[in-house]
Amino acid sequence: MIPVYLINGFLESGKTEFIKYTISQPYFRTKGTTLLILCEEGELEYEEVLLKQTKTAMEIIEDEEDFNIEYLMELEKKYKPERIIIEYNGMWNVKDMKLPIHWSIDQQITMIDASTFPMYYTNMKSMVAEMVRKSEMIIFNRCDGIKELSNYKRNVKAVNQQAEIIFEDSQGEITEMMEEELPYDINQPIITLNDQEFAIWYLDSLDHIERYVGKTVEFVGQVLKPKSFPIDYFVPGRLAMTCCADDMAFLGFACEYDNAVSLKEKSWVKVIATVSNEYWPDYHGEGPVLHAVKVEQTKAPKEEVINFV
Repeated sequence: MIPVYLINGFLESGKTEFIKYTISQPYFRTKGTTLLILCEEGELEYEEVLLKQTKTAMEIIEDEEDFNIEYLMELEKKYKPERIIIEYNGMWNVKDMKLPIHWSIDQQITMIDASTFPMYYTNMKSMVAEMVRKSEMIIFNRCDGIKELSNYKRNVKAVNQQAEIIFEDSQGEITEMMEEELPYDINQPIITLNDQEFAIWYLDSLDHIERYVGKTVEFVGQVLKPKSFPIDYFVPGRLAMTCCADDMAFLGFACEYDNAVSLKEKSWVKVIATVSNEYWPDYHGEGPVLHAVKVEQTKAPKEEVINFV
């Protein structure tokens, strides 16, 4: 298997600058050849000296139709690379990308210019979603003076809950993001959540579980009963539209409830539960787990789908 590093983002999002910095670092050096496949050219260029010093061979693919398995195999035969870096074209839908079967994506990173993010997110939401959906790391750069970073983070987390999100200023320094004011009081005996507050609580719990351990929450959710779950567990949650009508995600955490067996799939319940941080197989580690204090049947909310759009 040949490891592939996929760097995507729109034009002038900082992809070239990121790759140049990365390949120049001692920790990224390798004995063999690195094949750099450049799918669009911005203002910044790769200097011949840098490419030579880092044993990097660069090939440019200008047309999406030329980015195909046959041509990629030709490049492999030509350079016999030890690894491959792809600077992908932001206007090509990443879900349509096809690689040779023995090319394995080791890491996918999305670069985002924070100053232009609202424009792209408003007008090209589905393309932004495809970029970030499978990225392990998402880097917002040029964050100087932007106050809506917490909203940007929420937009991305709605699509990819596991991604590491980094914010940098124009000098490449990681900025300190001010924590947003939550729309609910976490110091109340019971944190009661409406529809949109549930979504914010869900995403915030993934990043700051320490805020909620030992707290009690109350919300209305739909019952999901995965077959792999123990008989006394279910998932109360909400279906959310993360970018468009065709892109839905079910947001919810595992919940222990003595009478879970009596609950019907897709029925609506009002849940009062305490929050803990525990190992759960589906999380592949620790994460929020609820312990029901009270579960009662209720009617479906007026809007059954939470809208992140």
